[in-house]
Amino acid sequence: MPEIQSSSPWYLDKLVGLEVGPTGTQFGLDPQDADFAHAFSGQSIVEQCVAVKAEYLVIWAKDNELAYYNSQLVPKALGLGERDILLETTQAAKGFNLPVIAYCQLQYPTYLLRTHPQFLMHSIDGRQIPGRICFNSGYLHHIKQVVDEISQYQIQGFHFDMMDQGFGPPYGCWCAECQALFEANYDHPMPRRIDWDTGWEKMLEFRYNTSANFEQKLSQHVKSHWPGLSLDFNYHGGPPCAWEVGQRPVQHAHIGDFVTGECGTWAFGPLQTSLNALFLAATKPGAVYQMVMQTGARMYHDTTARPLADLRWEALTLLAHGAQLTIVDKTAYDGQLNPVTYQRIRKVFAEAQEKRPHFGQSPWQEVGVYYSAASRDWYGRKSPDKYQRSFVGAHRAFTYSHIPMGVLLDENINPRKLENFPVVYLPNTAVLSNQEIEMLRDYVANGGYLLATGLTGLYTRPGQQAPLSTIEDLVGGKFISSLPDLDNHISLPALADDLPPISTEIPPDWPFLVYGPAAIFELTTAQGYGHLYRPHRTLKQRKGEGNFSLPMSPDEVVGPAVLINNYGQGKVVYLPCSPDAALASEYRTVEPRLLLRNLVRYLRPNPEVAIAAPSYVESVVTNEPGNLVWRIHLVGYISPPACTGPGRPHANFILPSLIEDLPMYQVRISFNRPVIRVQTLNRETKISRSGNEIVLTVKDIHETVIVKIAG
Repeated sequence: MPEIQSSSPWYLDKLVGLEVGPTGTQFGLDPQDADFAHAFSGQSIVEQCVAVKAEYLVIWAKDNELAYYNSQLVPKALGLGERDILLETTQAAKGFNLPVIAYCQLQYPTYLLRTHPQFLMHSIDGRQIPGRICFNSGYLHHIKQVVDEISQYQIQGFHFDMMDQGFGPPYGCWCAECQALFEANYDHPMPRRIDWDTGWEKMLEFRYNTSANFEQKLSQHVKSHWPGLSLDFNYHGGPPCAWEVGQRPVQHAHIGDFVTGECGTWAFGPLQTSLNALFLAATKPGAVYQMVMQTGARMYHDTTARPLADLRWEALTLLAHGAQLTIVDKTAYDGQLNPVTYQRIRKVFAEAQEKRPHFGQSPWQEVGVYYSAASRDWYGRKSPDKYQRSFVGAHRAFTYSHIPMGVLLDENINPRKLENFPVVYLPNTAVLSNQEIEMLRDYVANGGYLLATGLTGLYTRPGQQAPLSTIEDLVGGKFISSLPDLDNHISLPALADDLPPISTEIPPDWPFLVYGPAAIFELTTAQGYGHLYRPHRTLKQRKGEGNFSLPMSPDEVVGPAVLINNYGQGKVVYLPCSPDAALASEYRTVEPRLLLRNLVRYLRPNPEVAIAAPSYVESVVTNEPGNLVWRIHLVGYISPPACTGPGRPHANFILPSLIEDLPMYQVRISFNRPVIRVQTLNRETKISRSGNEIVLTVKDIHETVIVKIAG
């Protein structure tokens, strides 16, 4: 039975921990293979946890194919013989006060589907979807029984993984159980095609609620029987995931005690690390959130060991953002641990724990970047990237430009959250409700600054009318039409005393590509700056015969590139083009980022703190208003050049090289109030000061600058 828990849950004061599980079932393992996991040892894992000073352990109890404890419900790994990994782990951990969390995979239970095919999802054409479980089936009863088994061990909680409805087509579920539930809820049958009308809107809601109801019922079962145990669900509610997974950003984030997300550098790239941390933090500001990274060079199960510098970069990025850090290590096929991997983890954890006092302070964020699940679903539709590219590009722009940003989510937005940010930014937020627009109007009228791009506010959910007149009033322009293609260009005028400094470092009167959605606006109350150009089209293209695979050069001017509108006590800057989407496209030039940077500095020319550093350095700013102490975390990412992957020249992806070297860079930090004291954590960092400006030369992956300012 679980031990009696202390009054304070284990996860509230933990900084770093490990998740350890075997490698093999992911490759189509034969359950009769006695060689698999035969050396997997709970005792050895706990010994390594103690050696590296892990503060908690997530141990695999059940995956999609096997159990690693003596289960009566799930086939046990044959190579374990009579051994019970969960028992070994909990007994070994007891003497070290090490919390043990049982890992339990939910989706893709191949062991069960062999004998219970009635639990399978069904696609819209009525066919079974191989390997994919329906969360409205009888599967919940089985999982409750599994939880009952595992809860007999002295664990401190559960980590439930793979709470998804699939990451792509075919979509589910149209099984008989789902059809009956849908009709009972909505008084009409399920839609029989994906046509993005009000019927499909109900289908999306049904899918979201299916996942939420499963999680809530499972949570209630755990808490009603073992109230001292924690539980968390792996999260798929943020980009690049979308509606097909069956999760919304806020609805599915905190059904458990806290939310756990994956960095996914192996799939989504290094910048996803900080993006996911910011996103999860926004789902419930101030709450614990856990971020997961892996030890492997390519992904979880490749049995490689990343260099120490590479591990330090990702871990310290997450910790700087205030995340609780879990490093996932997958064993060799036979279950053995890699000693080199744990030598490196030990160094990462030692550094994290030494710097613990400098993590977890309140973030200071100048720009709130708005994420709209409604736009993801109803503008992005079957191609969510059409919307999410702008959001991802906005994060890239502000990270490279050292403008601290946070995330605002449409599901939990309110006026107070808007007021937390001096600038609110809507990246191609195509779908806005009347309520959202009224909040934005009040925010600007009371002195806020609003920055918007692309087709913001020009689309709507089914059955609703787009509030065009309200958007037009806010941006100070009349919408004429959207441009049909993405290869649009803009140019900006030369700097002059009577113009805002929005073209700094951008060649004047030079059309440059801003690859993304754009619209033609006619000025009403706004001032217009620069020009928006439609793309040239060849004679064949105009006949519909040409190739549109590459961007064309600019053609005629069709409207302004920037609209600046004074509104009440505030100001709205609207770009009827998409520099953010351009930054996340294949045509990611520098000028779109410079434009976004310049616009924020136009709106706020004298911020509380301004940071100038190379674009390969990420800066995270926190402060303690009560004692006027600011911390600026600097994390350097210096990856050697790489070629395209296998299959080139037709492969269009590049795997970033692993970090081997320590970066060296200079940083300038300026405050708008007198600086009293400056210190850094690294002795090798060189510091010089001139008034309120601090100049640093850093020679490491991570540095923290602690600055005391005058009141």
